[in-house]
Amino acid sequence: MSKPVCATPGCGKPSELKCPTCTKLSLPPSFFCSQDCFRQSWNTHKNVHNQSLFNTVASSDSNSGNDERFAGYSFTGPLRPGKKTPKRTVPPEIPRPDYADDPQGEPKSERELRGNTSIHVHTPKEIEAMRKVCRLCRDTLDYAASLVAPGVTTDEIDAKVHDFIISKNAYPSPLNYRGFPKSICTSVNEVICHGIPDDRPLQKGDIINVDVSVYFEGFHGDINETYFVGGAESCSETARKLVQTTYESLDLAIQAVHPRFLYREVGGIITKHVGRNNFSVVRAYCGHGVGRLFHTAPNIPHYAKNKAIGVMQPGHIFSIEPMINEGVWKETLWPDDWTAATIDGKLSAQFEHTILVTETGFEVLTARTENSYKYPWLKDEEEKKKEAGEAAPTEEKKVEGGSGTTTTTAAPAHNASGNTGGGNKRKKNRKK
Repeated sequence: MSKPVCATPGCGKPSELKCPTCTKLSLPPSFFCSQDCFRQSWNTHKNVHNQSLFNTVASSDSNSGNDERFAGYSFTGPLRPGKKTPKRTVPPEIPRPDYADDPQGEPKSERELRGNTSIHVHTPKEIEAMRKVCRLCRDTLDYAASLVAPGVTTDEIDAKVHDFIISKNAYPSPLNYRGFPKSICTSVNEVICHGIPDDRPLQKGDIINVDVSVYFEGFHGDINETYFVGGAESCSETARKLVQTTYESLDLAIQAVHPRFLYREVGGIITKHVGRNNFSVVRAYCGHGVGRLFHTAPNIPHYAKNKAIGVMQPGHIFSIEPMINEGVWKETLWPDDWTAATIDGKLSAQFEHTILVTETGFEVLTARTENSYKYPWLKDEEEKKKEAGEAAPTEEKKVEGGSGTTTTTAAPAHNASGNTGGGNKRKKNRKK
């Protein structure tokens, strides 16, 4: 039998060396007479590999949700989009934000303030309105969490949450915001944020972030949490550690909130804790002011050494919402122009609260309740206290703005208002 000839154009010598990449991709073998010939022709020959990868992705993913925008798209991880149902409607009598009925979903009121870094100080009446909408946000998210289970689709969760919100005479803030097609965001596994609900059934061992925002009586609230599909025991050890680290990073950041604290310092607190656990902080998305507008000043990056503008003052209301990746911090955007996924296909988790700065510290307006999702590390803490025969430490906090006195757990900021003041800390921050 005659030997194959070298694949380098113009060579033609008998060859025995096979291209290892062609073998790996199950392509017809390409032979080369020497390593020098192989290196010489590499820039041309690698196009054979690229075309093969394109054809493979196109054939397996071009029908992703029957969305032509995904034709030929190379996904970074195993998740694929499903089919989308039409945008849901809201009864005309329900008050809505200015973008709700705009053809492009343009928030005109936000556009008018673009570039304005002035941070609104909410009045006592506005604060009470924010407490009300944020309690509704918490109730809505807890309802959404109760729906998360293997076999349930994110579109089914979206539909039920949509109906829950409008039953309260409220509007789901994400719906048509800059054209977003659904009422909540559902971000599964390697999706960082802004995942669009679809007909893909959730699978045991997935993690899913559900992001809920509600517009009620002229104000927006914002909250999200990440859940274990099928329970924490169904998920990998890495997933459990990632979700807990993300939860803790938000808690630590909230504990630092007090008047005259610099917004730029929030990211350093988050990054320090995340780095200790060998994860990374997403940089492309940040926390933000929230109130009459869905997104407004201040911008609050979650990574260290940022250049955020502003100093916390009583009456400021904003979200902190760190997105933490298992691998590198960089993201890629799916062709739907919304879904942000990790660039290496590894997992991502997120938590968010809406927070009020008080005279002496903070109040978590979207604080957890006894009906909230039970995370395993919170259960473990309760069990340890029971075994030790200790009661959970509590302290009474006078909530500014007329909602009375509340008794809350002193430690976890996810659950509480808090006094984080202290002359030394404030003096130090004024010098920065």
